Amino acid sequence: MPPASASSPTAIVFFSPDVTDVSTIKRARTFLDYGYRLTMFSFRRQRYNRGYQPDWPCVMLGQTEDGRYGQRLLALLKALPRIARYRRLLQQAELFYARNVDQLLLALAARWLVGRNIRIVYEVLDIQPILVGRRWLSRILRGVERFGLRRIDLLVLSSPGFWNNYFSALQGCRQPWFLLENKLPPQFGAQPRRSAQSPTGLPSGNYRWTVGYCGLIRGQETFNLIVRLAQRLRGIVLFKFHGLVTTVDREGFNRAIAQNENIVYEGPYVSPRNLPEVYSDLDFAWAIDLENTEHNSRWLLPCRYYEAGFFGVPCLTARDFEVGRLVERDQSGWGFDAPYEDALVAFFCSLPPAAHAECRARLLAMPKSSFVAGEDGVRLCRILDRSARWQDEIDTASAA
Repeated sequence: MPPASASSPTAIVFFSPDVTDVSTIKRARTFLDYGYRLTMFSFRRQRYNRGYQPDWPCVMLGQTEDGRYGQRLLALLKALPRIARYRRLLQQAELFYARNVDQLLLALAARWLVGRNIRIVYEVLDIQPILVGRRWLSRILRGVERFGLRRIDLLVLSSPGFWNNYFSALQGCRQPWFLLENKLPPQFGAQPRRSAQSPTGLPSGNYRWTVGYCGLIRGQETFNLIVRLAQRLRGIVLFKFHGLVTTVDREGFNRAIAQNENIVYEGPYVSPRNLPEVYSDLDFAWAIDLENTEHNSRWLLPCRYYEAGFFGVPCLTARDFEVGRLVERDQSGWGFDAPYEDALVAFFCSLPPAAHAECRARLLAMPKSSFVAGEDGVRLCRILDRSARWQDEIDTASAA
């Protein structure tokens, strides 16, 4: 809840790369529930939730596409005149909240436009490959981001791996930062979880185990690994894909499903509404991401870890990745070393159902706050509140 002493709602302008993105919607809801007066300036991407329309004030800036940086740069330039037309609204804001480096540039431009030293918060949920490359374009983009980092007031990250390996080590950032994990929306705190007495380790049709890959289906190497596993584990493991196919060859994806009876595609779903159904019959959640193993995949904490954990579904992870260390620390899943294929085949052929049941019971015994956002968002809002002493609040939140 907002502080009782607040005389009027704090006005926040949120610069977003995609109004339909689940994490964007979740963050907007956090601000609205806290009592902030929110206006969003946002682009739209044709991925999922395509028909979504926000129920808060939103100025649409156009459409962009994943990975097409030239097109995104042109869209940013076209957005500037439109943003300038809202100068009076921007002048009333007490905070600019920007997600991703392109939106940070828009926030900096908007601050220059209104001529006020409005605080800027920069949120990052992924480190894109282009930002960690060695070519001239990557070096330029990192330099642009460093320019912005020196001018922000707070950095918000979804994984400590991003701070330890990129912002601190590579970018030399010295600004205060806050960890806000990709947890489920607060309404899940009132929803029941699966019973620890649910049947587990029982056959799913003719299969011993069912593994679900849920969310954005990305990474050709990851998909190829699953196909090889399916071929070696016929009659033992059923692999289910739920979500949107992104950086995987679609023709090869369809061909693999047609040729392997133990690979099925259940299609897209609406998150978080369909999550109980998606996870209802899974024994494991796939969380091995091999798309960018030297950086983003290694550092992130994916949404599926929190989704699966809430429903008592253990994750399969890469042991030396950030999520693998978290899973092994809590004994809430299994981590594997490369070569992953042989290790996973041996695992599925030898895992006792009782060991899986024990792992699921540990997950369901963990507090909901491990997987559901609650005080996390409130702490962030307290930090953002105009009366807060930012560093003191960050230290308190970290200690909690």
